[in-house]
Amino acid sequence: MISIVEDYQNGKIILVEKPLHWTSFQAVNKLKYLLINKVGLPKKFKIGHAGTLDPLATGLLLICTGKFTKRISELQGQIKEYTGTFFIGATTPSYDLETEIDQIFPVKHIDEVLILATVKQFLGEIDQKPPIFSAIKKDGKRLYESARAGLEVEIASRKTTVSEFEITRIALPEIDFRISCSKGTYIRSIAFDFGKALQSGAHLTALRRTKIGDYNVENAMDIRVFEEYLS
Repeated sequence: MISIVEDYQNGKIILVEKPLHWTSFQAVNKLKYLLINKVGLPKKFKIGHAGTLDPLATGLLLICTGKFTKRISELQGQIKEYTGTFFIGATTPSYDLETEIDQIFPVKHIDEVLILATVKQFLGEIDQKPPIFSAIKKDGKRLYESARAGLEVEIASRKTTVSEFEITRIALPEIDFRISCSKGTYIRSIAFDFGKALQSGAHLTALRRTKIGDYNVENAMDIRVFEEYLS
């Protein structure tokens, strides 16, 4: 019979519910600590996550151990599904709640018909610029480091694919959505661009990753529950 130590060392994919305000790196480190100290794994066992979630996002994080760390690139490339909320009529430099509102825009012309028509512009292959407040590196420096230092950086647009975009609630100034998209898609950028397409402004106020390929957040475990499970 394989021991629990061998089981995790050989390789597992752990479905974790990432808490609000945690970085993906913090979640990985917490599991690493638990597996070393509660299960008895060696300090240098392999562990990593398959797709970063921003601190202000919650939801599904896939954490791989052992030989399954070799599948991280494959898992990162799978279709991802998100739900969340756009706030219409105002923008922030980070395109979400990390920074304060910097501009206010008119919203009286916006109705359900315009919103649903605008959704169609974001289906299929689209061009988008990543947020300046992102972890992408340019010239060896994270973009958010330049942004926080007040430096202007030219960001190239990139191709990404949105396979599904559904509006699930309209209660202006809030719009709830569900989006399925390819690797590298920034939902914050979709929020910003969606506001522009409405001839207004918008930013992201809530984001939750619900699926990565066939993996569903409904099967994910809260980190505190995982800790109790190992006790």
